[in-house]
Amino acid sequence: MVFSKKNKFFLFGLLFFLFFSSVYAEYNRDGIPDSSEIRQSLEQTWFYAPLSNVRMNKAEIRTNRIGEKFQVRLEETEKDFAIFVSPHTKMEVDVYTEDGMHTEIQDVYPGDSKGSWVLIKDKKTGNPLRIRYYFTNNSEVYVQFFPLKDMAYADFVIYNCYASRSIPTGIPFKKFYTASFAQVKKWTESKLPWKYDNVSSDDYLEILQMIGVIREKLPELLFIENACYDEEGKPVYISNGKERQLKPEEIDKTTLSSAGFLKWIIDGINEPLTGSYLKLSPLTEETVSYSENGHYGITNSKFAISFTLDWTRNLAAAISSVRTKHFFTYKDSGVDVKEEFFSAQITEDGIKSVAGYIKDSGYETENLKAILYALSSMEPWTFYLAAVRETVKVSPEIKVFNECAAIFPYFDSKQKFNVAVFKDCAEVDFDSFCSRFFESTVHLVKVQTAKEFYPK
Repeated sequence: MVFSKKNKFFLFGLLFFLFFSSVYAEYNRDGIPDSSEIRQSLEQTWFYAPLSNVRMNKAEIRTNRIGEKFQVRLEETEKDFAIFVSPHTKMEVDVYTEDGMHTEIQDVYPGDSKGSWVLIKDKKTGNPLRIRYYFTNNSEVYVQFFPLKDMAYADFVIYNCYASRSIPTGIPFKKFYTASFAQVKKWTESKLPWKYDNVSSDDYLEILQMIGVIREKLPELLFIENACYDEEGKPVYISNGKERQLKPEEIDKTTLSSAGFLKWIIDGINEPLTGSYLKLSPLTEETVSYSENGHYGITNSKFAISFTLDWTRNLAAAISSVRTKHFFTYKDSGVDVKEEFFSAQITEDGIKSVAGYIKDSGYETENLKAILYALSSMEPWTFYLAAVRETVKVSPEIKVFNECAAIFPYFDSKQKFNVAVFKDCAEVDFDSFCSRFFESTVHLVKVQTAKEFYPK
């Protein structure tokens, strides 16, 4: 067959396109910048060389076959040193001068960005301690491998919590000096919980819509203690169900307490389905039993010490009943979040065990972000009602459920994890929420998101 000059040019172009596409697919199967090819040329001068020699190396900029740039550099601490192979990105930086402040776009190579690879070695012995791969846009989520008798063992870490710890891979540790992330995932696909990495931003459109609606409505709300609306939309007191007389400054506002605010959110789902709001009385039914003669039982006879726990559980069970057209009490509704995600956690004092779910109490607040990350990655159609159990400093001390919030975890368009928290008719910063209730536990119940969401 004879090819014309034009056909030869077309064929060459097609072959080039197919070759480049296959190379690009190899590097970007997971959308992660890949430094494996670059690392193959760094073993002797950077990875296996003694620290004294590595210190002589200047930071380098290397480029892989598809043009992605990486910086190779050394960083030291008192006890160890790390060799970073980190991908290029651009970042807005505020620059202050005598003439004021202006923003510049600078080239940076963060050590914990998506695609970054890090080798950590002991400063005294020079022995490798671990190799870490960052594979998401969430810098506190990573996999790492450490050697034991020349074989690699794996950890999967989410916000300082071990989703998997010390898992044998059956792979020699030295292979991870040059292994791509695609290889790592393939080698460990049956050993590590990669389900936490299987997220798509498109799955969070409903939760983002609900967040947007709540934010838009917040200026119309006014926080008032003990306030909510009954099934007919009348302003009532939660404590006794009696109608409230509105003050002049309250007439043009939707007046809600902390618990009433959560009912307002759930009513925004319920009203489009039923044409009415949820009844008040079933929401205050107790879900916890205390010994009548015990300290908690005696206290509970005077004060509702599990109020927000009961309230959130009953709200979640009620909307589940409406949606399924099958009446659920709290006990058979399955709304409690009880999953045990983590085996241990990293603290300033070393590694310690994680308490996990505590019946009728919830989770420790310090692990809440990791728990929500795991939940959100598996159930993107879910948000949560949270009841906070605090310690009241009386004699003797007692733990009570007085506070509550609505929590919406999600991954944004860049697959970065975020948590929106709404409490007391306002949006609050998640980290501030956790700091405020650091010594408390948070009990979660799950609610399915709604496309038809119209709180009034």
